Amino acid sequence: MKRRIGCGAVLLGMLAAPVLLIAMMSALPTPAPTPALQTVGQVAGIPQRMLAAYQNAATRLPREVPSCRGIRWSVLAGIARIESNHATGHTITAQGDITPRILGPVLDGSGTGGNHTAFPDTDKGRWDGTPTSERAVGPFQFLPSTWNGSGRDANDDQATDPHNADDAALGAAVYLCGNGRNLDDRTQLRAAIFQYNHSTAYVDDVLGWIDRYSQLATGTLPIGQPATSDARTVVTAALAQTGIPYSWGGGNATGPTRGICCSPSGKTGTTITGFDCSGLTTYAYAQVGIRLPRTADRQAGIGTRIPASLGPGALQPGDLVFFAYDPSSDSTIHHVGIYLGNGQMINAPRPGTQVRSEPLWDHGFAGGARLL
Repeated sequence: MKRRIGCGAVLLGMLAAPVLLIAMMSALPTPAPTPALQTVGQVAGIPQRMLAAYQNAATRLPREVPSCRGIRWSVLAGIARIESNHATGHTITAQGDITPRILGPVLDGSGTGGNHTAFPDTDKGRWDGTPTSERAVGPFQFLPSTWNGSGRDANDDQATDPHNADDAALGAAVYLCGNGRNLDDRTQLRAAIFQYNHSTAYVDDVLGWIDRYSQLATGTLPIGQPATSDARTVVTAALAQTGIPYSWGGGNATGPTRGICCSPSGKTGTTITGFDCSGLTTYAYAQVGIRLPRTADRQAGIGTRIPASLGPGALQPGDLVFFAYDPSSDSTIHHVGIYLGNGQMINAPRPGTQVRSEPLWDHGFAGGARLL
């Protein structure tokens, strides 16, 4: 059953979860070497405490492996994204301790978790709770035997604990650096990741996340700066609505309006003056005289369609960007935003939020449309 209201053809009971940009990296150039100590204030999808641990590790690494080059927070974030999804769902204290502990399957050769090789116990269960075998532990999924050589105290509590975010991140940096790699060199970076997990698919997955995170550079994103003429007018108009509440069915060519009832999650827009996703795009494009259809899926039929297969690298500031339950079918498009450049979009995400800028979602990227 579908309802065509506001942001598009919405499948009842389903609501897309926004996370970080899934950059189809074949469409993007290999990033140039970046400074070792770049930082960002926040990254969607990464708990703030974990992000701080990655950046702390990049800062401390030169003391541990002075000959290493090119370690940066995004490298550690790429590893942790695959290994534990940044410890999402676990409690991380101010000191960096993670509870409950993150434990991989018992590596006893039984085939559980895809493992068919038995690893004898090396820590008597200290880290993995298993005195008869081994388990990968912590947000970076160290084997206890590997932790014994790479573990470091990164929060100055006189302990090295793979279940502590700071210690684990610095230990991972030490392990990746080996005897002194240059991780700005793509070949050496690939070798370091392959050492972490002997799988080319794993290496490709991690590199994809490193590249996506690296797009954030130093955190000073020149949002909309490449846009010119009408595209800049559209971007500026949308950005000016930042902070306006989301309202299901709200917004038109003249600005925010009171919405209608109700979203699939049951949130009403009747008492809220604001925008839903397609209401925001309708307003922004009206500022340059372009009249858009009211729903996201119909807006995908306007202008020059940019296929999802080309990746986000094909987008330009001012383009519409779409998300679908099935990216191969425009009829399932449920969300639209306006691309700002640098992997960012301006959008009205969902009930309970406000118009905001954020990284492109990695769930259901369905390409874009160029109207200007």
